[in-house]
Amino acid sequence: MIKNYFKIAFRNISRNLGYTFLNVFGLTLGVAACLAIFLIVLNELGYDSHNSKADRTYRVTLHALDYNANVSMGIIPTMRTYFPQLEHATQVFYQKDVNIKIGENRFAEKNLLMSDSELDKLFDYQWLAGNHNTALSDPNSVVLTESLAKKYFPHNNAMGQLINFGDKNAKVTGVIKDVPANTSLPVGMILSLNTYQDQFKRMAAHFWNIAGGSYAYIVIPQNYSIHTLEKQMPDYIKKTWGKDVGADVVMPLQPLKDVHFDQRYINNIITPTSKDTYYALIGVALLIIITACINFINLATARAIKRAKEVGVRKVLGASRPQLINQFMGEITVMVLISVLLGVGICALFLSQANAWMSIDISPDQILQPEVLSWIAAITIIVILCAGLYPAFVQSAFQPVDSFKNNSGVTSGGLTLRKGLVVMQFTISQMLIVGTLIVASQMDFFRNQDLGFNKDAVISVNMPMPEKREVFQQELTSLPGVKECSMSSGAPSYNDSWSPFSAAALGFPKNNVTEIKFIDEKYTDMFGLTMLAGQKITRKAESDTLHKVVVNETLMHDLAIQDPQKLINQRINVSGDMATVIGVVKDFQSESKHKKRRACVLEYVPRGFFNASIRLQAKNMPATIAAIGKQWHQLFPDNIFKYEFIYEHIAAMYTQEQKVYTAFQLFAGIAILIGCLGLYGLIAFAASQRTKEVGIRKVLGAPLHSIVGLFTREFALLIVIAFLIAAPLGYFIMHKWLQNFAYHISIGPSIFFVAIASSLVIAAFTTAHQTLKAALANPVKSLRSE
Repeated sequence: MIKNYFKIAFRNISRNLGYTFLNVFGLTLGVAACLAIFLIVLNELGYDSHNSKADRTYRVTLHALDYNANVSMGIIPTMRTYFPQLEHATQVFYQKDVNIKIGENRFAEKNLLMSDSELDKLFDYQWLAGNHNTALSDPNSVVLTESLAKKYFPHNNAMGQLINFGDKNAKVTGVIKDVPANTSLPVGMILSLNTYQDQFKRMAAHFWNIAGGSYAYIVIPQNYSIHTLEKQMPDYIKKTWGKDVGADVVMPLQPLKDVHFDQRYINNIITPTSKDTYYALIGVALLIIITACINFINLATARAIKRAKEVGVRKVLGASRPQLINQFMGEITVMVLISVLLGVGICALFLSQANAWMSIDISPDQILQPEVLSWIAAITIIVILCAGLYPAFVQSAFQPVDSFKNNSGVTSGGLTLRKGLVVMQFTISQMLIVGTLIVASQMDFFRNQDLGFNKDAVISVNMPMPEKREVFQQELTSLPGVKECSMSSGAPSYNDSWSPFSAAALGFPKNNVTEIKFIDEKYTDMFGLTMLAGQKITRKAESDTLHKVVVNETLMHDLAIQDPQKLINQRINVSGDMATVIGVVKDFQSESKHKKRRACVLEYVPRGFFNASIRLQAKNMPATIAAIGKQWHQLFPDNIFKYEFIYEHIAAMYTQEQKVYTAFQLFAGIAILIGCLGLYGLIAFAASQRTKEVGIRKVLGAPLHSIVGLFTREFALLIVIAFLIAAPLGYFIMHKWLQNFAYHISIGPSIFFVAIASSLVIAAFTTAHQTLKAALANPVKSLRSE
């Protein structure tokens, strides 16, 4: 019997290829999109979950003036002594960029860690060579990832090879497999912490000696409550670092699995993202699969009237209703299985290209993971039941007497229901259109809103030797393609130095937090910063120990001063030193627009000039950059010339939002396409059912636009109804998303106008072929056929 059901199913599917294509193609797109989203979300929400001790691993952080992921290098040594119950504890010094030398060749690499053998016990590295207990014990030892070992020593065993780190030669003592991409602590190579033990010991002597790149991790024993440890942390701080520190400081213990999603912290290695983003993607996946199921139901019930006589004949010949339901469910099952197989294939092709499109690193092989295969099986069963049961019951319910009366009295399975499903489909489509437009507007806001400084045609270059800055600056300014050059601790959009500040004389004795930038005398003019009062930073002699600073508007407002002129010549305390305010500058954006602009202090401190900002002539930039590189190699022969356009750095602040925008564009487009396929099928069905009516109207003189309106008027009304539902829902959801940013757009009526207008235009194009075909058909043929 089952064999017969599937035999009939394949026969009916092959006889109605147009109907089959619309159903299978729409459902294939739905399954592919849903599976791709599932894999993306599984990858993102699984950050650091590959570590076996992830549930018991915590990052020790600092909350004083701000939430800071960096802590003093002295934290872990003292915690090991104070908390002997800790199972493991390690300190990591992270360096994003590192120059290395192998033989006579120099290379620029990323993700250098400096740590000890305890690191492996926290992060479960898979060792391909070397002893994981001793590989990082001795000074001048380095462990490479598998990819770097193959890159630098393709024909030799990497073990025992030497790598030069500028002032140190390190021997390769181990090789580990590449760590998964979804880790909050990316690894390229691990250098023994003992290699620079003297420097790190000096750094560990003071609690506030917080070097950028210093991270602390602990593992608590099984069945040990983290709350017990958290209650003991205040006593640890006071007894180890002093009561003064303990009065102003909290050291939160951050679960490892939360690191990627906690956006409160500064100085993270990987930019955190909100879980809400991925919950929103799950919502999009559900909307897409619902849209595909609606297609299935609408087309199946609309087509049911075509098979009314078939049902009547089968019932007369003795077929029961359960048998007919099984037959129709068999057809639907075959189409769903075909769609799922094709959807999985399309998803695999998508994933192979997704890294370039969406900056995600997911292998198509992950589709074969047990949890993914279980999800595919579950979604297959759900789609078969949701999309199949109702059409099967509708088709099996026809009565033989009505079926043989030229379809008289046979309904197509609930016209009202189909209209309701069409409304639901277009509600989903318009919500996604609204969401896509709002995300696009916010991304445009990021790119084009005034940042408070001029970022055009400026490259940033980190200086290895600040003492040679003047020579380098002079050489650059002599190049014809260079407009200006300024030395500083970083361009306006770079923020990696923070300090407490207070102003007791102005009634603010308690510390607040400020960003500090060390800048030269050319910085203000080069970046086009706007002075509100006082004077700009000027050059001063090294013997001049007086601290003269320029502050921004936000710091001024933090001190409850509204008139910039009133702050000139006032004294404030910055990093424990008294400084005189000589100027007030208009606020500029130094962080992403997720956060409000912070207080900022500018000061002339040459020892902090580790960065050169170079503005280029717009003409022939590549040649100018090459000339800069040539000068660089003459002055710094042991360092690789690396540069970054400032606009690229700013764009990188919104990587996650760009992913969301790309995802919205792609998946909203898929949902709209699926809806269009369904609409096309329904309008084709409506045209075939009203062939005689159209013929009579044409004979009686109905114009073309009247015939076209006969088919499109009803669907236009359904789109308007869908818009009235989608508009408030889309506004509510996207308004909540925009609250993630301190600065964001306002949702105006133009977005909703574009949404409904585009929906009507898309629907018009979708239905145009079938409506014009019906309107232009020869009425004689349609009436003769009746």
